[in-house]
Formats: sequence, C-alpha cells, structure tokens
Amino acid sequence: MRYAYAITGALLLSGTAATMIYQPQASAQTAQNEPGAIQAAAPKAGAPMSFADMVAKLQPAVVNISTKQTIVQQQQANPFAGTPFGDLFGGGQNGAPVKREGASLGSGFLISHDGYVVTNAHVISPGARGATVNSIAVTLSNNKEYVARVIGQDRESDLALLKIDATGLPFVRFGDSGGARVGDWVLAIGEPFGLGGTVTAGIISAINRVTGQGGAYDRFIQTDASINQGNSGGPMFDLNGNVIGVNSQIFSQTGGNIGIGFAIPAATAKPIIDTFMKGGTISRGYLGVTLGGAIGDDAAAALGIAKNQGELIAGVEPSGPAAKAGLRAGDVVTKVNGVAVTPDSTLSYLVSNVKPGQAARLEVLRDGRAMTLNATVVARPAAEKLAALVNGGSDDGGFGKDGDDDSATAVPATGNVLGLTVQPMTPGIARAVGVDAQTQGVVIAAVDPGSDAAQKLKRGDVVTAVNSTPVRTQAELVAAVNAAKAAGRPQVLLLVQRASPVKAFVPVKIKQ
Repeated sequence: MRYAYAITGALLLSGTAATMIYQPQASAQTAQNEPGAIQAAAPKAGAPMSFADMVAKLQPAVVNISTKQTIVQQQQANPFAGTPFGDLFGGGQNGAPVKREGASLGSGFLISHDGYVVTNAHVISPGARGATVNSIAVTLSNNKEYVARVIGQDRESDLALLKIDATGLPFVRFGDSGGARVGDWVLAIGEPFGLGGTVTAGIISAINRVTGQGGAYDRFIQTDASINQGNSGGPMFDLNGNVIGVNSQIFSQTGGNIGIGFAIPAATAKPIIDTFMKGGTISRGYLGVTLGGAIGDDAAAALGIAKNQGELIAGVEPSGPAAKAGLRAGDVVTKVNGVAVTPDSTLSYLVSNVKPGQAARLEVLRDGRAMTLNATVVARPAAEKLAALVNGGSDDGGFGKDGDDDSATAVPATGNVLGLTVQPMTPGIARAVGVDAQTQGVVIAAVDPGSDAAQKLKRGDVVTAVNSTPVRTQAELVAAVNAAKAAGRPQVLLLVQRASPVKAFVPVKIKQ
C-alpha cells in the first residue's frame, strides 16, 4: 500500500500548469454544489453523460497545495579528507550535515467562502527524514497564491485543515458517503504530478475497503478513477456534485495508477474536520496490546477454533488497560462490546472507535475456554510513539561470548517433534540476541533442517509461549507441546521474540 503522496524533492516536473479562470458568483456565500446548482443531463443511450458542466462548476473550489522544506542530510565522512585527493572525493566535508531545499505538491479543496481548506496530513508533512516544513502555499485555479496556516492535522486519519486569509471564494460541501454504492460514477479532481487541475472519472469499486493498515480509519472508498501522486487531498465527487471522499492512497507496484485508488469517506472526514473547525483535537481508544494477527488456517488448527474467529494477542503492555483487565499473550479476542472481531472489522478498528474513558467488553478465548474481560480504554498515544519496529537479530545468536554464565547445555525439545534444540535464557544470552534482560523463555540453539520450523525459525529466536501457555524452561516447552499433541492438534503457535520488542506467533507443525 503506498500513499498517493505529495511529490517531494529539490526539482519538480517542468511544464506549465493549466490556468482555470473563474468569476465569483453573485452571492459568495453559496456553495458551488448547492442543491439545484448542478443539473444532471440524461445520458445518451449506451454512454455516460458528459461531466463538463459539473466540472466547470466544481473545479474552481479545488486547489493546489505546495510546501517549502529544508532537508538536512548527514553525509558520509570523506576517507580522503586531508590528503591531496580530498577535493576530488567530496571536498573534505568530513561527514558534516548538508542542507538542501525541498518542495512538495498535493491537492485540496475549499469548504468555506472565507478560506478553510481540506487536504491530507501527509501532503503538508515533511517529505523525508531530517526535513522540516518552512511554509505552506495554497494556489487557486486562477493562479492566485496564498500563505496557509495549519488549523489542525491528524496523521491517524491522514486529514488536515488549513486556513488562508481570503473571502468570497468558491467552495464545496461534504455529502453523504453512506449512500454510495459499488458501481456509482465518481469524479476525482486534483493536481497529479504538478500538472495543474486534472479531472478523472471512474466508478466506485468497493466501499468500506479494509487495506490492512489497522486503526480507527481503515475503511476506504475504492475507485478505478485515476489517482496519482499529487492527487492526495483532492475531492472525490458523486454525480450530484457532493464530496463523498478525500483522495488519499493508491495501490501500485510502480508508483503509477493501476486502477486501484482509495478515498477517505466523507462520513469519516467530516466529523474530524468539524472538530478542527471548533479548535478541538482527535482522541481514540487504546488497549495497550501487540496484535498477533487474524485467526487463519494455521492458527485455527493450533488453537482448535474456527477460522477468522477473532485476533490473537501477541503481547500486553505492562500496566496498560489490557493488562489491568487480565488480558494476556495467547488470548484470542472474539468480540468488542458485542461486535465480532473479523478480518473486515479488526480489533484495532473496534477498540480505536471506543472513546477514551469508556469500557470495552472483551469476549476472549483462552485455552479453548470462553471468558469476558472488561477494560477501560485510554487515549491512544501519538503515532510517533507507536511506530512499528522491524524484527531484527542475527543468524548467529553469539551465545557464550560475554563472560556470563551462558554454559547451559542446549537440548532437543519435545523429543524433536518440533525439530528444535533449545537452551535456557540467561542475562548474557539476552544481551547476545538483543532482547530485554527481563525476557523469559527458551532460546533456540539449533533447528532441524528437515522440520517445518526450519522454514520459520532460526538460532537466537526466543520462544516465550506455546499457544497461550508461557514457557520458561525446556520442560515447560515439552509439556505444552505434548498437551497440544494429546488434544489432537496438528501444530502449535509459538510466541517468538527476536531482537526487536515486537513479538509474533509462528505456527509450527508437530511431527506425528
């Protein structure tokens, strides 16, 4: 999944943007898409109607948004600095930071006659590591440019509200995206690749599309109308001229349009923009858990439950709402406040939409037993604090190299029914494999190349639980796997931690 992101860099595409001249209406207080302002013509037999009259009315309310940025890049040290060849290889910079100017382009649309502008948060955000945004400009279709200030922005929903100092401007209103149907015609208007006002048409390909990003707003309108880099933040219109979405992302292997674009539904965007207009901020529910994913075929077989029934909990934040409620790693949450957890209605989505301070009734499966836990959710921390960390760790765990008592003998676990050889965790091993010294579990010392585990695990991985049963010793691992085998389970879920704090459940087949 890639953003239809604002184009960022020192140079932009050359060429002249199309100039759209408009005349303000007699009453500047009337929305361009006021009911009755747009007359829909009957389509010719076998062909769609022309969009020209509608575009002429709506396009003046769509704007270009650009930023000026300063990018600070750390340069590699010049190995030839101080030698006669220094000027030939970097000018003797010796790794000093280098500043350069950057820019970005995106789209937006006016929602009031006095200059409130909606766009995507990523359009006005720094476009590279080390970048800062110095200024934001909004350019109307008549090429008149204004300096914009940020009224509110929210990275979780990818929405932002800007304000320019002007009056008598053309504007449009949000419509009701709840009435949108698959197959309806839609128009996208924006500034792709900095080419100026561009209109594309298509149909709604799907509604309430889940893209797998998680969170409270992973519900999009999917369209085949061409959405490209620079379209971000522009409006998606229905044939009545209503803004039913804010163009936001594309799915593409190349960065170009392949007919799969996504828009934030108006039903999602309008309440957030209204909150910004009132000077408010956005808050969402938070449980404090690490998710282990939906229950697929392997997880279902290991746990003895139905496929797509809930989501696994891979970790619980100490002293967080989930921990206080009694939730633990290996639990499967099947419902939140009576609503089933499914791939289309994820745990992250359901919890995020619970207001902070309110209770979330969690229906849970633990070792096949159903139970109900009540958690009081708190406000979700800022996105920066929740940035996902990539699993790390070397193929060589480096056991026994730091002088601590790491000489515990590695022994085959469970009679090799998993194909693993493990050894107890020690503080020295914890440091060697890059996990917290308080981590409890067993460390994989070797993996049988002919086992199912060989395709999924490696030396240095730390196994902390089998299904929902914590393991601290090789004997506990043996007992947990034997219990699963006795219950007729063809595989087990091993809760594995590597150098990263992020844990994951790994399904491993039991040798019969």
